[in-house]
Amino acid sequence: MGWTAQGPTDRAVRLTSFADFESEFGSLDSRALLPYSVKQFYDNGGTDAYVLRIARDGDDGTVLKVDDSDFSAALMTSIGPGGASEQIDLFNLLCVPGLTEHATIASLQSFCKARRAFLIVDCPETETAATVLAKVSALTAGDAMNSAFYFPWVRWPDPSQAGAKRNFPPCGFVAGIYARTDSAQGVWKAPAGRAASLIGAVGLSTRLSSAQNDQLNPLGINCLRTFPGHGTVVWGSRTLHGADGMGSEWKYVPVRRMALFLEESIYLGTQWVTSEANDEQLWGEIRLSIGAFMQSLFLKGAFRGTTPSRAYFVKCDSDTTTQADVAQGRLNVVVGFAPLKPAEFVIITLQQMVPSEG
Repeated sequence: MGWTAQGPTDRAVRLTSFADFESEFGSLDSRALLPYSVKQFYDNGGTDAYVLRIARDGDDGTVLKVDDSDFSAALMTSIGPGGASEQIDLFNLLCVPGLTEHATIASLQSFCKARRAFLIVDCPETETAATVLAKVSALTAGDAMNSAFYFPWVRWPDPSQAGAKRNFPPCGFVAGIYARTDSAQGVWKAPAGRAASLIGAVGLSTRLSSAQNDQLNPLGINCLRTFPGHGTVVWGSRTLHGADGMGSEWKYVPVRRMALFLEESIYLGTQWVTSEANDEQLWGEIRLSIGAFMQSLFLKGAFRGTTPSRAYFVKCDSDTTTQADVAQGRLNVVVGFAPLKPAEFVIITLQQMVPSEG
């Protein structure tokens, strides 16, 4: 989401390449961050994206910077009831390049939680290793487990400026790496490490030492680093609930995103129950169906544990769905999985509506 000089504002446009973006929204424009982030997303492994153009009411062509109040107002309208974002059936990552305003980010974190999606948050361009902690501390409340923070900005040669090296927010690069990692190894793999290289990057706005990284990473700040022979890479995979002192079960990006993936997949995969009798037979069918799905992921190495019973469980019976639930037309399913990061079982609970008694 972001401002561009042209394109529709009443709907999100689905794209599969930067060429698609150019045909709808125009080419790279030094006044806007969004075109660059979209290009960087595709350059780094992204294949499928929705773009939602943010503009002033009336779309009078005014350039909107992400820190403008008009931009925040238009963005809130787009994600609010009846907004253009409601037209998107399913998405799993959200980026607003360069956005750093606390209240707007908090609203996007809540929006992502409601949509079972994950927000990639940029640091301010001028942030340093000495000042970045204060910025992150203001972003860790409420629904922050559905987001991750990346620091610093990335140096990239701008084709629209004769290849001049400029600073860009990390979210476009990082979103592409998420997509690349998901496709190659699965959502349960951390989008970080030496394989998580930022294609096209020529450096960072701030170069971090190992000592600085060791101070920032335990605080939930995902640093970008440059290493000889490996280039610029993502060197952290924590959510904004990832500070050691928070003790959150959603400390790590792949654990949180795996839970979101399971919730959405199971919810969509059990829509058929809405026309079935809410009884023991249905519960048994649910256990078989979800169990087969979880077993397929187990065989792909998605969970910790050497046997299925150590890797996951599915519970759907009279304990999870009581007679009171049946009378209210509710079917409850509890699914647990052992994530690949060190942790106990992580529990997710889902509910479907089925015909009530009487």
